[in-house]
Amino acid sequence: MSLNRSEKQAVIDEVAALAAKAQTLVMAEYRGITVADLTKLRVEARKAGVSVAVLKNTLVRRAVAGTPFEVAAGQMTGPLIYGFSEDAVAAAKVVAEFAKTNDKMVLRGGVYAGKALDVDGVKSLASIPSKEVLLSQLLGLMQSPMSRLARVVAALAEKKGEAQPA
Repeated sequence: MSLNRSEKQAVIDEVAALAAKAQTLVMAEYRGITVADLTKLRVEARKAGVSVAVLKNTLVRRAVAGTPFEVAAGQMTGPLIYGFSEDAVAAAKVVAEFAKTNDKMVLRGGVYAGKALDVDGVKSLASIPSKEVLLSQLLGLMQSPMSRLARVVAALAEKKGEAQPA
């Protein structure tokens, strides 16, 4: 089913709006995947705040022209599913996790911070912990010296208390 000019422009505008807000774009080939599996992917993506869509490559190329995602225009060939996310790692995580369980989903590449990523780049981006996990790790690192100091001071006070008879 072909789109008329106004429908194409609406798609371009929608994708351009997604690209304006997004930090990451991930592309994967979906050839041979069932509709039920794609629906599962969309549900998982929605939970993670990722916008996933099957789009015409030419329309996506026009929509991302002039944006940091333009560097991936050369990779936009074949039947692709596009994942845009505001979170830097969410799109890569969702698509990479789905690709692990479904061998017909083939990662093709992506873009992060204006740099094109190959398949290994997308996988390494997907392996980065989420923002919440990184913040909790940072907080743990910041609390560690203080809690050690408190234990040492408590041990010294206890030892000093034992040394003085009442």
